[in-house]
Amino acid sequence: MEGNKSIHQAFFILKFRLIAVFGAWIRKSWYRLQGMRIGSKTLLPPIKVNWPHQVALGNACKLETGIRFKYDGAWKPGPSVLIGNHVFIGSDCEFNITSHICIGDHSLIASGCRFIDHNHGIEPGSPMREQDCPAASISIGEDVWLGCNVVVLKGVKIGDGAVIGAGAVVTKTVMPMEIWAGVPAYKIGERRKQ
Repeated sequence: MEGNKSIHQAFFILKFRLIAVFGAWIRKSWYRLQGMRIGSKTLLPPIKVNWPHQVALGNACKLETGIRFKYDGAWKPGPSVLIGNHVFIGSDCEFNITSHICIGDHSLIASGCRFIDHNHGIEPGSPMREQDCPAASISIGEDVWLGCNVVVLKGVKIGDGAVIGAGAVVTKTVMPMEIWAGVPAYKIGERRKQ
């Protein structure tokens, strides 16, 4: 019985650690060849990215599977998606960027978050899909925590140390150390230094 347990443990270590690390190394090498900047100690799980040269990941970042980096536009020099050091990005997050996004060091981005820095024109008289798409950069400070399924829209700046509650839709600037939640998001409190 003990022998079977040891064999099972060895199998899971091989499957989930060694193979994952090897796969991450292959992906990291492949995306670097395409221009993605990837810091040391940052492992890449399976992700989707249409313009790898538009993405720069800092050192020691932890990324989960299913993240989508979508630079929504024609080719231009990059990067436009700048992720700082020691950043966590949960599964199935989407970066839909036309202009620019910057995420500061030590920030935590929970699963399912969306970052969209542009929208469609809505003037009557011509189809919305044919109108200009106004865009404005998104800036996330250092040590910020975004709960699950937060949506951050164009032009938003979130200050250092802020917390955004799960499911919030952020349309306005959030000052440092503030806590916001809701749709659309509004201030519900502040983090106090002790």
